[in-house]
Amino acid sequence: MDTDSEAAPMQTPRGKGRVSGTGRHDMLDGEALENPDTDIGFCGWLLVGFSLLLMVLTLPISIWMCIKIVKEYERAIIFRLGRILRGGAKGPGLFFILPCTDSFINVDMRTITFDIPPQEVLTKDSVTVSVDGVVYYRVQNATLAVANITNADAATRLLAQTTLRNVLGTKNLAEILSDREEIAHSMQSTLDDATDDWGIKVERVEIKDVKLPQQLQRAMAAEAEASREARAKVIAAEGEMNASRALKEASLVIAESPSALQLRYLQTLSTIAAEKNSTIIFPLPMEMMQAFMKR
Repeated sequence: MDTDSEAAPMQTPRGKGRVSGTGRHDMLDGEALENPDTDIGFCGWLLVGFSLLLMVLTLPISIWMCIKIVKEYERAIIFRLGRILRGGAKGPGLFFILPCTDSFINVDMRTITFDIPPQEVLTKDSVTVSVDGVVYYRVQNATLAVANITNADAATRLLAQTTLRNVLGTKNLAEILSDREEIAHSMQSTLDDATDDWGIKVERVEIKDVKLPQQLQRAMAAEAEASREARAKVIAAEGEMNASRALKEASLVIAESPSALQLRYLQTLSTIAAEKNSTIIFPLPMEMMQAFMKR
């Protein structure tokens, strides 16, 4: 057997892992295959020939075992004597396999979502928070997803948890609460680069909830309440200052014209009478009281 059959799992250059389109994915599958079916050796070809002969002898019964169907959102990776066939993933539609020497694995190409479990993270400013999120990903290259990793779904889930911890560990609490979009974009880029060799495309990452400790919530609430009270006192003081200035200007106007004070009395009486009060107070000028006091 050739030494190529013992090569390590296939690797794809990062520059080629981000192409889009079905044709480009098929081209990428072809480039990723290092061991085509022409390297199966003499014994392998002998077994393939025997399988073909057996299929011909058992027609038409064997035809039902040789023709397989994959759905529109699936791709089939065919193994012939343990080697991936040249051409990469097959489908959607009909494809042909040999009953004794071939096996295949179906790969779902639809977008998959999963929740990141709440992670206890120590932020840059030494605050412990519990953060969870959601990740959207899909299989971009079915051949790499089968040949390069045992379980792409489980690996992506574990990588998302560790990436969430690493990214949030470099942020302080204020940045986590205010810059969720930036954190999600950073996680998406990191996950996308890490899963490139697995044939996985991470489409979107979202931070769902940030839970703070109860003691920290009470401290932040007390701080916010004190800040609101301080602003309210400042506003009330500014209102009192503006009112005193207005009263000063009004007193200067009334001092210049004594009849204005009488008009103000009459206006006050009119306002009190409009409210249907049972008691009406008549203000008396201090000059009248001084006349009585002299007597």
